[in-house]
Amino acid sequence: MAESQPPAREQPSPKAGLRARLRRSGRARAALAVAALALAVATFAAWRHFAVRESTDDAQVDGHVNPVAARVGGTVVAVLVEDNQQVEKGTLLVRIDPRDYAVAVSRAQADLAENEATARAARTTVPLTSTTTSSQETAAGSDVAQAVARHAVSEAQLREAQARERQTAEDVERFRPLLAKDEISKQQFDAAVAAADAARAAREAAEAEAVAADRAVEAARAHLAQARTGGEQVGIATARAASAAAKVEMARAALEQAQLNLSYTDVKAPVSGVVSRRTVEVGQVVQAGQPLLALVSLDDVWVTANFKESQLKRIRPGQPAEISVDTFGGRTFRGHVDSIAAATGSRFSLLPPENATGNYVKVVQRVPVKIVLDQGQDPEHLLRPGMSVVPTVFTR
Repeated sequence: MAESQPPAREQPSPKAGLRARLRRSGRARAALAVAALALAVATFAAWRHFAVRESTDDAQVDGHVNPVAARVGGTVVAVLVEDNQQVEKGTLLVRIDPRDYAVAVSRAQADLAENEATARAARTTVPLTSTTTSSQETAAGSDVAQAVARHAVSEAQLREAQARERQTAEDVERFRPLLAKDEISKQQFDAAVAAADAARAAREAAEAEAVAADRAVEAARAHLAQARTGGEQVGIATARAASAAAKVEMARAALEQAQLNLSYTDVKAPVSGVVSRRTVEVGQVVQAGQPLLALVSLDDVWVTANFKESQLKRIRPGQPAEISVDTFGGRTFRGHVDSIAAATGSRFSLLPPENATGNYVKVVQRVPVKIVLDQGQDPEHLLRPGMSVVPTVFTR
């Protein structure tokens, strides 16, 4: 029995192979074109995405850290807060022994009362001195007028006595030759001599009275001059009253200072925040200005982003931003650019770089940019100063 032979395979024609190769080549070119188009679209999309964004990982959350220090020295008798405790503004934090300051207040009150009494007395002296000096001047003027009048009278009496003395002396000289001729009696001559002696005595008495009247005028005028210094005495009394009033103000200021020092023994929270770095303990003796603790306010936090100087060409205040926080696994918060620092961070370092040595190497500087959160972005106060974040600023 003869074996069966397999059917012979038909050989493809050269034209059919060429067409197959052309088809495979066309599909490859199409796939390559599609891939190139996809790459172009992806590149364009990436460019559009990053062209309007500026981001940096050199950023952290910032906030106000308010130090609380003692305003007066003393022994701490109570510490009413613990670390990480939330407190409101005005909460009593630390109490310092107030007894010494209470004694100082009592002493200042007593000093004020004493100075006020002295001032009242000095004020009363001013019108009294004015009235007294005025009446004394008036009386002294009247005394001067009376003394001048008495002096005038004494001068007139002296002139009269001198005239009577001359007249009696002439009578004696006229009677003397008549007595020698016995034309008059011895008795008449003796009477004339006695009258002359009496006139001379009267003249001497008038002279003494005139001298006394003249001295009385001088004394009255001196007293008037003294009385006329009443204005100066009033000025002195007024100055004393002003000095007493100034002492009252000084005592009142001392009392206010003592009361302030007493109030400073209760150390209260200046702002709302979280207690941190508490270093004070009961029984500790503190000095004025010594730090006791710090309060970190979580109601007002912001982001300080240190962008490269080459990134700042499109960043402007007011642009929106998105903040990704490392602590919360990339949770984002919305905000906006508030301001750009006036200098790079290196300019505020302890040892700023000095490029005038000739060994200059260009280093890209970073400029701090302040980004604030939008309203209501952190109601739970999750952001804490010092946290690392990645902010992205949308420049368009």
